[in-house]
Amino acid sequence: MAHFFQFEADFAESLRCIPMLVRMKLDTCGVKLKLTHWNQFTPEERQTLVTMACLTPEEIQAYRTFVQQLVTSKIGQPAGELPTEEHPPWLNHKVIPEMVLEKATEVNVTITPQQWENLTPLERFALIKLSRKSHENQNFYPALKEFKLI
Repeated sequence: MAHFFQFEADFAESLRCIPMLVRMKLDTCGVKLKLTHWNQFTPEERQTLVTMACLTPEEIQAYRTFVQQLVTSKIGQPAGELPTEEHPPWLNHKVIPEMVLEKATEVNVTITPQQWENLTPLERFALIKLSRKSHENQNFYPALKEFKLI
């Protein structure tokens, strides 16, 4: 069963936008999928991207290949590539990224190391994504509430 966050509820069930679960997989495999690409996919193809495994090196490569073949079949060329990290920050339960701390401070919230450690990798990923300066951050505070950080 796929996990969607409450702050994604208005679009996650319909899969009209890319859910955090898929975004984490895309960052893991190094594919920059645009919403325009996502919108070309059938509901079944979107669901496959939600449920397909992307943890082991073999699964990560299979996910990357599947996404790129899918984009190429719809758009005529593969999606852009993202640099991948051997140790992505969402898998580090010991260190809270500075941008997450800064964004939390902006909304008068303090995230403790213990709280960060207790989050799942997907929750940490969501907070990292939602704290980026280039991201519309309207879901950062709802995510903090949902993850019981406030």
